[in-house]
Amino acid sequence: MTDRPALSRAFWRGTRQGLPFLIVVVPFGVLFGVAGTEAGFNFWEVMGFSVLVIAGASQFTAVQLMADHTPAVLVLATSLAVNLRMAMYSASLTPHLGAAPAWKKALVAYFMIDQSFALADADYARRPEQSVAEKLAFYAGACLPTCPTWYVGTMAGVFLGKSIPPAFALDFAVPVTFLAMIAPSLRSVPHLVAAGTSVIGALVFAPLPAGTGVLAAAALAMVAGARTEIWLARRAAA
Repeated sequence: MTDRPALSRAFWRGTRQGLPFLIVVVPFGVLFGVAGTEAGFNFWEVMGFSVLVIAGASQFTAVQLMADHTPAVLVLATSLAVNLRMAMYSASLTPHLGAAPAWKKALVAYFMIDQSFALADADYARRPEQSVAEKLAFYAGACLPTCPTWYVGTMAGVFLGKSIPPAFALDFAVPVTFLAMIAPSLRSVPHLVAAGTSVIGALVFAPLPAGTGVLAAAALAMVAGARTEIWLARRAAA
């Protein structure tokens, strides 16, 4: 029988942990609404991006390429490359949520953003004894503050548009978001090695097109972190 109090606790724990991300999700959504309208898209086209795609980085990429009259095939391929990190996120959560019904996994996939993944991954590591239902409840709670706010922020950006003063510097939201997600995860030497490698790799591979440099840096960072973990384990066993 489902332990409803446990599900409720997991849900509201996820909601509380997701609330701080509103500080960056709101301006990020507004910024996309502004960018979409300035690129010449109407209300429904801009909102369609945020509701159907719900992936900020690839949305910005697609809008920029479409505004430059890039062929549709290249727009799709580039946006997919930018968002391939979601495949790594999915693989990381599969051991925890793989036993869930297909329709629930479809909802998890739809609402998977950087923030919901980061919160879920950290919570599942801290509480491995949770049931699948509790983990799903936490995930739903983590999505509650951020995902609907992304839609609302986009809508606000469409209506406010050019009335937002440039001094507000809304583009700060992107780097701040990633710093807030990554910093608490740097708990060990392998984590630090992977983070350092990704930074160096991103700078080295920056000239590569269509966001592929970020993917190359991520792959290199995973290898470096894994090799460091293996080396430390062997050293401890020696």
